[in-house]
Amino acid sequence: MTQNVYNNPTFFEQYAQMSRSKLGLAGAGEWDNLQKILPSLTDKKVLDLGCGYGWHARYFREKGASSVLAIDSSEKMLTVAREQTTDDKITYLCQSIDALDTLTETFDLIFSSLVFHYIEDFQGLVKQMTRLLNPGGQLIFTVEHPIFTADGRQDWIYTENGEIDHFPVDRYYEEGVREVSFLGTKMTKYHRTLTTYLSTLLQNKLELTHVIEPIPPVEMLDLPGMKEESRRPMMLIISATKK
Repeated sequence: MTQNVYNNPTFFEQYAQMSRSKLGLAGAGEWDNLQKILPSLTDKKVLDLGCGYGWHARYFREKGASSVLAIDSSEKMLTVAREQTTDDKITYLCQSIDALDTLTETFDLIFSSLVFHYIEDFQGLVKQMTRLLNPGGQLIFTVEHPIFTADGRQDWIYTENGEIDHFPVDRYYEEGVREVSFLGTKMTKYHRTLTTYLSTLLQNKLELTHVIEPIPPVEMLDLPGMKEESRRPMMLIISATKK
């Protein structure tokens, strides 16, 4: 996974200045939509894949989860998460999420925020997550929207005056590697179509429950970049249940 870039001190410092890094869930434009589809967490065992600073893991415990196993491949991320956590029912583990075959316990909820577009083998990942889900358990995740990942530039096209003109969408059906620049650092992401995301879940006998293209709520429109989010989808939220 390319997320080891988060161990780079310069990149990590830049990431720490982002709104969602400073404000946590309150700075995440998708949180209003995501929060509404979370199941009851009372006495549930949760697996948080790509937990970052641990915002979601702590929220799950606040809402009654019996335990949370929070995994991330960046030790720098986990250092911050541990510093902000005073709860022995949250376990932080430094590990790549494309190595879930090492896990043997099962979970009632598997959650992931903005990670799966870093994973090359999505089919293999879904198979492992299905294995780790209890019957009736839920998988809920967010990814960068296929419209956002398709072209690879992941930035607006600007006019000569520096104003936003449009967002580029190209090579949509050409799935695979996209070399992108984020906070001035080159990293590898994997583009796949909406069909691939949904059909992979269905092929693994997961029942779709929600497919959402979130728009930031009105009260967040003053945050940098939020007003433009109504012009094209940047994110996709999907939930599914193990039959």
